[in-house]
Amino acid sequence: MKRSDRSQILSRYGRPSKTLTRARYVPTAASLPLAQLFVLLLWLLLGVMPASAQTGASLSGMVTNQTGAVLPDVALTIKNTHTGETRTITTDGAGHFQASGLTQGRFVIRAAKQGFADETRTGIELAAGQDTAVDIKMQQSTPDPCTSGHEFATTDCALTWHGVTLYGAYDVGVGWVSHGLPENGYNYEGESLVNRNGNQSRFIVAPNNLQQTGFGVRGKEEFAPGWSVVFNVSTGINPQSGLLANASLTDINNNGLPRASYSEAIDGARAGQPFNDEYYGGVSSKQFGTLTFGRQRALGTDAMLLYDPAGGAYAFSYIGYNGTMAGGGDTEDSRWDDALKYRLTYGPVHFGAMYKFANGSGGCFSATAGWTAANCTPVAPHNDAFGFDLGGNYGKFSADIVYQHYNQAISVLNPLLGPQSPSAPYQSTTDSINTVQITGANLIDPTNTVYGIVTDNNAVMIAAKYVRDPFKFFAGYEYIWQNNPKNPLGVGASDQGGYIMSGVEDDNLDNEKLVQIWWTGAKYTYRSKTDFTVAWYQQRQNDFRSPPACSVTAGFRSSCAGTLNETSFYVDHHFTKRFDGFAGIAYSFVSGGLAIAIPHGPGVPYIHNSNFAPVVGARFAF
Repeated sequence: MKRSDRSQILSRYGRPSKTLTRARYVPTAASLPLAQLFVLLLWLLLGVMPASAQTGASLSGMVTNQTGAVLPDVALTIKNTHTGETRTITTDGAGHFQASGLTQGRFVIRAAKQGFADETRTGIELAAGQDTAVDIKMQQSTPDPCTSGHEFATTDCALTWHGVTLYGAYDVGVGWVSHGLPENGYNYEGESLVNRNGNQSRFIVAPNNLQQTGFGVRGKEEFAPGWSVVFNVSTGINPQSGLLANASLTDINNNGLPRASYSEAIDGARAGQPFNDEYYGGVSSKQFGTLTFGRQRALGTDAMLLYDPAGGAYAFSYIGYNGTMAGGGDTEDSRWDDALKYRLTYGPVHFGAMYKFANGSGGCFSATAGWTAANCTPVAPHNDAFGFDLGGNYGKFSADIVYQHYNQAISVLNPLLGPQSPSAPYQSTTDSINTVQITGANLIDPTNTVYGIVTDNNAVMIAAKYVRDPFKFFAGYEYIWQNNPKNPLGVGASDQGGYIMSGVEDDNLDNEKLVQIWWTGAKYTYRSKTDFTVAWYQQRQNDFRSPPACSVTAGFRSSCAGTLNETSFYVDHHFTKRFDGFAGIAYSFVSGGLAIAIPHGPGVPYIHNSNFAPVVGARFAF
C-alpha cells in the first residue's frame, strides 16, 4: 500500500495528523471505527489460518548430478497447471528443496542450473495436506564453445561447432619399474602391472597413465522436439611413436623371439583400427532413451569407468588396464563390434541393454588328428553377445548390476614360438587346432598372425559408490565363468582389428574356469583442485586343467589356481580445467599360476612375481 493511500484511509477513520503507529496514541471516539475494523480483520485472519494449514500441500526433494553428488543453488520453478500459480525456489547447500503451502492440484517442476541440462518432472498430483517427495537427477550439458585460445587453455569450454565437438587427451610421464620389459611402438601402458616375463628394473617413458592419449569427435543435433541424432568416433594413439594403439601387433612383434628378447606385449580390443575405441551413431530421446549401433564400449567397460576409484587409469588400476573385468572374461571384449546399445534413465533409475551380431570369419575347422588343409570344414562365426545393466541413485549412493554373455570370446595366448623359445606341441609356428597340429603345409601363413584360445563367457558384476563430499568411496565384485565354446572356431578365424588366427584352441579348459575380481578404494578432493586416490584390486582363478600339475617345480602353469593383488596410490592436481599433474605408485604381486600376461602357456612361469612402479607425469585434456 502506498503512503498516500494509507493517508486517505486514516483520513476516513481518524484524524490525519495522528496515525495508528504514533507513540502513546490512545484511541478516541473518532478513531473507534478503525479499531473495530482492525479487530474484525484480525479475527478473520485467525479464522482462516487453521483452514489453510489443514489444506496446504508441500513438495520436497533432493537434486543431484549423474554421479549422485548433490547440487546446490539449483533454480526450481514449481507450477500448478490447474491454477497457473508459480513459485520459484533454490536448493540449499545439501541439494535439498522444500515448498510448503501449495494449493492442491497437478504440478510441474522445472530444474535449471548453469552447466546442466534443464530437467522437468510432470504429472505430480497433490491433495490437500499431502507431503510429496520428488528427487531430480540432472545431466551435465555440453559446455559453452570456446571463443578464444586463452579461454580454451584456461577453462573447460568445448571445441564445438554446430553440435559437433572435438575432444581428446595427451598423457605422458616418466617412471621406474622393479621388474619390467622394454617398450615398443604399439603399446606403452601396462608397465606398472606385474608381468610374467618382466626380468629387470628400468627407467621408462610412461604415457597413457591416467588416460589413453587420443582424440575423438562426437555430436548431438536435435532434428525434432526432444529427439536428436548422436554419434561418436574416437581412437587411441601412442604419443612417442604416433602409431595407433595396437595390442595384436605387440604379440606379433614378439613372434619367434626368445623369451629374454620380448618387449611389452598385451591382449586387447585396441588392435590398430582407425577408430580403435568407439565408432557408432544413433538417435536419442529425452523420454525414450538412446539407441546406437556400431563399435561400442561394453556395458562392463562403462561400469568400470564409473565405479573404479582410479577411473580406469592404466598406471594405477588393474581393472582399467587389464580388461578381464570390463570385458566379462576377456580383455578383447571390452569393446564390441557390430553392436546395438540402448540406454534409458527414468528418475533415479537407469537401464542398459546391448547385443552384438556375429561377424568376421569362422575359419576352417577339423576335429580329426592329422587333418590337412584339404579336409577341414569352413565354419561360420557364432561370436554374438548380449548384456544388461540395471542401476540407480538414492541420495548420495549409486549402484549397478551388470550381466554379460559372449560366445566364442578370444584370448590371445602367446606370441608364436620360434626355435629359441620354450617348446610345446601346440605353441609353434605350425598351424594347430584343438591342440592338434595340421599335417603338411600350413593352412594359414603364420606371418602377422596371432594364436589364442576360445571360450564362451558369462559374467555378473555388482558395483557401488557413495559420495560424502569431499570423499568418494567405491567397491565392486565380479564373478566370471568360462567354458569351451559350443561352436568351435577354426584356423583362419578373424580376431580384433581383422587379424587372422593361425592357431586356435577350442578345448583349452578341462574344467570350467572360474574367475573372481574384487576392488575397493576412495578418493579425497582437497579444495576442488587436488585428488588423493587409493585403490586395491584382487583377482582369483581356479585350476582348470587335469591333472593340474601345479607346484613350484612344475612352474605354476597358467592353468593353476592363483591370486593377483594390486595396490595403488596417487595424487592428481588440476592446475587448470584442462591441465593436471600427477604422481603415484603401484605395487602388484601374484601367487600360483594365474593366466595373465603374455605368454602364459605351460612351462612359462613368472620370472618375478612382483612389480613396484612409481610414476610422475602430466595430462592435457580437451
